[in-house]
Amino acid sequence: MANVPADLKYTEEHEYVKSAGAGEVVVGITDYAQGELGDVVFVELPKVGASYKRMDSFGTIEAVKAVSELYSPLAGEVVAVNDALDANPALVNTDPYGAGWMIRLRLTDPAELDSLLDAAAYEGKIG
Repeated sequence: MANVPADLKYTEEHEYVKSAGAGEVVVGITDYAQGELGDVVFVELPKVGASYKRMDSFGTIEAVKAVSELYSPLAGEVVAVNDALDANPALVNTDPYGAGWMIRLRLTDPAELDSLLDAAAYEGKIG
């Protein structure tokens, strides 16, 4: 059974959003998503300062089984990227909600958070 923390928000595409305060959020992929992908071998992330609209692709994740797009769950500007994933992309597998985070966004419109799934709705989606 996938770990779905109750304090996070989720997308249909299996990204999670964690509040970082001051209109910023941390984005990564869910425990369910990393489990479906298998062993992550490479993560391509954007540069700090890049801006995205909701559901724009911000990078890719490559696993032994597949390569998948990463989608920005909300509109905003990238204020930090997890450089640790360059050397150790497997952090996405071992700690997706902690050390395996991907980007930190400064939100354009914090009200967009209301459009995301809560933990119960996401659990319903993944079964």
